Amino acid sequence: MTKNCPHIPQQYLCSDELARENRDFAGTGGVSNENRSLGFQPAFCDQETGEVYLSRHKDGSQAAIHLLDGLPQALITERDPQQNIVAVKPSVIPGFVKDNVFYNREQAAELVGA
Repeated sequence: MTKNCPHIPQQYLCSDELARENRDFAGTGGVSNENRSLGFQPAFCDQETGEVYLSRHKDGSQAAIHLLDGLPQALITERDPQQNIVAVKPSVIPGFVKDNVFYNREQAAELVGA
């Protein structure tokens, strides 16, 4: 997979932040339900390493939306008492993979709108 992970300063990524981003990018093509039909797959990029991870469910199956559940332990910074992921490293950003290239939400929105 091509490493195209732009550096975007950010706080620790959590479910609330993902929900906020979905609201902010609604109608732009920067959310899963608006770009899936164009071949975009929800993913995360660790800006520190450049590694890209497709969004996955706890069981490892690919997810249709951004979920923290399937991320590797090395990225996780906090869990709740039920062991659900609460936050991941601040270097992890959500985005999408298309044709083996990672796009952050802004880049995906630009491609969809183009």
